[in-house]
Amino acid sequence: MEYSHEIENNILVLRLSGDLIGENHGPELVSVINDAINDNIIFCAIDIQNVRYINSSGIGVLITMLTKFRNKGGEVVLIKPSDSVEKLLLITKLNSIFTTAPTLEHAFKELVKS
Repeated sequence: MEYSHEIENNILVLRLSGDLIGENHGPELVSVINDAINDNIIFCAIDIQNVRYINSSGIGVLITMLTKFRNKGGEVVLIKPSDSVEKLLLITKLNSIFTTAPTLEHAFKELVKS
């Protein structure tokens, strides 16, 4: 998996691609999240349109991210999950706790409402 991150409009934007297998990149991603939260960033948009596969550890990483931001009064929005990831969110019922958006602009609007 590859990822990049930046701060836009006081929102952490993470772009992930490949396979989200938590044990491989989870600690790095959580470190990025912790750094953002330490800088008083409480909103995060995660672009997962190029993520092909997520295993149980990857799901754990997403839940950890969501929990960390919500504990600070923030929120996380997932951007354009692929069909397979959308099915996984549905099967695991995570679609009821994660907000999704079709574009970064829509994610920003969702986060501003939070």
